[in-house]
Amino acid sequence: MLLELAAANAAFAVIKTSLQNGSEIASCGAKLGEYFGLKAEIAKKASSKGSDSEEFWALEALRESEAELKTILIYSGRAGLYDDFLAHQAKKKRERDQAEREKALAIYKRKQLVWAWINGVLIVISVVTGLVLIAGVVWVIVKRGTF
Repeated sequence: MLLELAAANAAFAVIKTSLQNGSEIASCGAKLGEYFGLKAEIAKKASSKGSDSEEFWALEALRESEAELKTILIYSGRAGLYDDFLAHQAKKKRERDQAEREKALAIYKRKQLVWAWINGVLIVISVVTGLVLIAGVVWVIVKRGTF
């Protein structure tokens, strides 16, 4: 958790410094992506483990950074840039969630296929065993005349 927070803070520091030095917002795209990817990772860890104080404070630090980024985007960029950025962020989150669901579905289908093969093999073994037993009983009856 602390490693992700440190990386997110480092990415934000790079974004903030380059914007303060007069760089365009678009030139920080890779670092913005890194920052929000780390933020999503921290949020996922925080929600999966429950509400620990470490996760809470990590998310709080990220919220403060994001509020500062909002101010930078509103006053440094074009009109509506922040709203467009939020819409893009929401779209990317939906895409990540969809990819995660597709991955889980692929794993589920693979497990189902493995179980189908296992069941098929067990059925074949059962049928062959049954046929061998029946053939053995018939052979005993034919050779000895009685069972």
